[in-house]
Amino acid sequence: MNVITIDKKEYVVIPKSEYEQLKKNLQPVGVKKLSLAEGKEHAYKLIDKWAKEGK
Repeated sequence: MNVITIDKKEYVVIPKSEYEQLKKNLQPVGVKKLSLAEGKEHAYKLIDKWAKEGK
């Protein structure tokens, strides 16, 4: 790993293989899609939770 300074900003240079590994590890995990009824139920639960926190 090397550090390069350009316009008073530091940048890190890493080997491409390390970059690919980091990129692979940072990919978002798939999100489960809910049915309309499940989504509505989940939304109501969140609204109730937020309403209780606001008191």
